[in-house]
Amino acid sequence: MPAIWAIADLHLSFGVPDKSMDVFGPQWANSAERIKAHWMQLIAPEDLVLIPGDISWGMRLEEARPDLEWIGQLPGTKVMIKGNHDYWWGSLSQIAKICPPSIHLVQNNAFHWNGVGVAGARLWDTPAFSFRDYIDYKVNPRENPKTISTEKYDPLETQRIWDRELSRLENSLKCLNSTDKIRLAMVHYPPISADLQDSQVHQLLKKYQITHCAFGHLHNVNPTKTLFGEKEGIQYLFTACDYLEFKPIKVLTF
Repeated sequence: MPAIWAIADLHLSFGVPDKSMDVFGPQWANSAERIKAHWMQLIAPEDLVLIPGDISWGMRLEEARPDLEWIGQLPGTKVMIKGNHDYWWGSLSQIAKICPPSIHLVQNNAFHWNGVGVAGARLWDTPAFSFRDYIDYKVNPRENPKTISTEKYDPLETQRIWDRELSRLENSLKCLNSTDKIRLAMVHYPPISADLQDSQVHQLLKKYQITHCAFGHLHNVNPTKTLFGEKEGIQYLFTACDYLEFKPIKVLTF
């Protein structure tokens, strides 16, 4: 029986080796090798793998190409959305020219596979909920301290981007087929609070009868704290690879 898996935030850097994730701590040592080892152990060629963003550190498409080729050689059919660090992600037509055939992209569309429909969008930060109490904060060694100290939070701009991303998510959900037996969603940013309080995204996923939503984005999440789960028939799956110890999580078997 085929299975559906998910793993987010691979942050690969084969095309930009100076951006290895090793600088973020020993937990990231040999992360690509660990992902591959678990992937080869768990995932069969007939399986589907959801990758909810932050795929490559490449700034340009050619820099991300080795990462896409690395993913393309792994077993299974893969479907991806853009994360906030996927700066290489431009037009779908340009990516399609170099993308391995086992990789499919969701952006204002939906992916259909063996009776499964997958919709998604990146989303954005929202003041509606915070994960501060769930994260063991660590300084980002790649951040510019000067930029951090002078950066100003613009609530109007944040709301504008959030509204746009919510609209993009609904555009994608509208592309699901009535014949899809399984309806899944991927977003990069968390779509709901850790304790599953109601959210705009949750109401949207209910409207389109989504049963599972995979996402990532958060890092250094305290593993001793309970977060996410099921709300009103929707399973919210936090799939950042460092939280999963670089091991894809099974969404379902069918």
